[in-house]
Parts: sequence; C-alpha cells; structure tokens
Amino acid sequence: MTEYVIIGDGISGSSAAETLREEDPESSITVITDEGEALYNRILIKEHAKGKLPEAPISIHDEEWYEERDIELSLNTHVTGVDTDEKVVYTHEDDEIPYDKLLIATGGTPTQLPVEGSDAEGIHHFWTFQDARKIRESAENAEKGVIVGAGLLGIDFAAVCGAQGVEGKYLMRGDRWWRYALSGEGAEIMHEGMREVGVDPVFDSGVDRFETDEDGRVTAAVDPNGDRYECDFAGVAIGLTFNTEYLGDIGLEQDNGIVVDQYMQTNLEDVYAAGDITRFYDVLLGEQAQNGSWGSAKEQGRIAGVNMAADGEAEEFEWVSSYSITHFDFPFLSFGHPTLGDDYAERKYSDTEWRRIAFKDGKVVGGVLIGDLSPQSKLKQLMREQRVVADQREVLLEETVDLDDLAPPQEQ
Repeated sequence: MTEYVIIGDGISGSSAAETLREEDPESSITVITDEGEALYNRILIKEHAKGKLPEAPISIHDEEWYEERDIELSLNTHVTGVDTDEKVVYTHEDDEIPYDKLLIATGGTPTQLPVEGSDAEGIHHFWTFQDARKIRESAENAEKGVIVGAGLLGIDFAAVCGAQGVEGKYLMRGDRWWRYALSGEGAEIMHEGMREVGVDPVFDSGVDRFETDEDGRVTAAVDPNGDRYECDFAGVAIGLTFNTEYLGDIGLEQDNGIVVDQYMQTNLEDVYAAGDITRFYDVLLGEQAQNGSWGSAKEQGRIAGVNMAADGEAEEFEWVSSYSITHFDFPFLSFGHPTLGDDYAERKYSDTEWRRIAFKDGKVVGGVLIGDLSPQSKLKQLMREQRVVADQREVLLEETVDLDDLAPPQEQ
C-alpha cells in the first residue's frame, strides 16, 4: 500500500488528496496542516472581512469529508523537518510520519513591512480565515485606515475599508495601482473605483514607519516624504514569504519558490509541490513562471495527485489562470501572465471599460479586462493555441472579438 503525505490543506493540497483517493483507492493518505480548520474558500474570506458574508458559506470541507474518503487530517500540526533519505516527515509533537510520495503545498505567509512599528496592534495581513475574522472586527471599530501594497491583495483591504465605512488612504510607492500590468489609463479606472468607496489613492508614497500609542496600537503611518496619515486600522499586502523554512537544507531547488516541472515534480525523488509555493514550468510560456490564483492552485494539486499515483509523468500542467475583482460597480479580470509581456495592445472604451493584451514573441500571454469581461474566453483560447497574433491587434481590440476575423495561422 502506497503512503502519501501532503503538507498543507489549502486548495492545492486538498485537490491532490481527493485526486489520490480516486486514482489509488487502497492507498494511505495523510494531510498535515498548521491551521485549526479544514479547507475553506480563500476567495470568500474577503467578503467575510467586508461584513458581507457569515462564516457558514466559506467552509468547503468539514472534517467528515476527510473521514468519508479515509484521508487522515492532522489539524494544528506543525512540520518541523523532512528526511528525504528515510522518507519521514517530523512534527512538533515528535511524530514521525513515513511516506512513499510527498507533496509540499504550504503556500506562503504575508510578508511583514521591514519598518518600525509594523507589528503593532491594528496592523493586519490578509491570508487566513483567522486573519479575516480579525480584520472584520478591527475595521468595524475603526474610523481611519491605511493600506499598503499596490497589488491584487492590497485592493481587498480597500474594499474592506469601503464596506466598513473606514476613511482610507491607499499608500502606493509608484504612480498607479498594479503598475506592472496596467497603464495609467487603465489604472485610473481602478483609482476612481477606490475613491467612490471612500478610499483615496496616494501615489509616490509608501510607509517609512508606523506610530503607536502607549498600548502598542497603531495611530499613524508616516511615508518616506514625511507625510503623516492618522489611522487606527492598517492593511499590509506586499507579497508572500514562502513557507519552506521547516524543510531545512534537504537539497530542494528553490528560486523564489519551489522549482517544479510541468508534472509538479521537484528535483528530489518522490517529492512534489503544488500551489502558490511553486515556480513551475509553464508549457505555454516555455519557461518557469508563478501564479497565485485559486484555479491554478487547484489544478496543480490535481496534476500532482495524478502523477504521484501514476508514479511517473502521466499528465502535464497546462493552465490559463484568472483573477477577478468584484468590489466595485464594474468587474475586473486579469488572465495569464499580464506582467510578462514584451509588447502590449490596449484600448479604453468608456469610463469603466478598458482592455489590455500582453504579447510575448507575438503570442498572447495574458491581459487585463475592466468593465467588459466577454472577450476573456477567446483571448484565453488564443493563449492556449499559442498563435502569433500581435500583428492583428486591431481585431483583438474590437469591442466584440471575433476570432474568425483573424488571418489563419498558416497565412501569417
């Protein structure tokens, strides 16, 4: 009987466990997590923090789900080490869990700002369900807030401030939100959405230090320009620090994440990785890449499970990811790798409609859609097909995209 051990019970770890049970019904499967609750929806926890959802709809699996599938779930368990020669996982309770195949799916921990006062009471990071509960409670009692981190997670804090009636200042280091993927024209639509919910974007700013009161609670943020912003609530989202310290020096190849191939295999025999923590080989890009979307993590877990059970290279990970934002009166969606392009095409259609397509070597590699999301399926199809279409950008920027208007591949 094959023994599988999965470290991490996020969507990638849980997806792998479910796949392994389907592919290898007689196997032993153990899932280890340092959290105190089984899998929940990380996408919906932001709605809980906004005060829009109770806890009940956010849970995905209860402990019975694992029992029904004969999966051993070990909650509140910290892994302290892994011996890949003996094939053993060690825990904080001095347990030794043997494995034949190991999956690392521990994701990351929000990075703390390396500034004075960053650990003060009232400063929050957004990652776990427990974080969301604390954010909701803190925001409900706050009047002024500060947000740091001009990316996809930071904007969730802006939405929390808007929903909870907190007067917010969004401190950004650059001249616009998500400047690596949006031009000024597209970003301004997002800025206006923030303003409409009561959050003011502040550009060329950031945080030099936080001020606190005698009880250690945050009272203000001071930016590098010396400007001071009073706050009793702060949200920080400047990226993830990947959870790999517990692994020690086992020879695992890492490069700002665990390096895996398209089969989710690491450089170590019988050790796989999936989810946010991976730097995976993207078969569409033809190079290593990263992606933090829910759908991507779930599919990586499934692919890892298939290949672990097959004891070989049974199925490749090929995926076009999506990330959506629904906090404003208009929708927002990014797909693929919008920051990796070497060429771009964009157009503004109205005050709340904008499109940007990223190309690399003439092929679609990602994009951002604001207001009208209807072209997404066709643009994703082009990315999967790896067609050279950058020279036909006018067709792709038409309000209604018709792929029949593109020249056939063989005529290009």
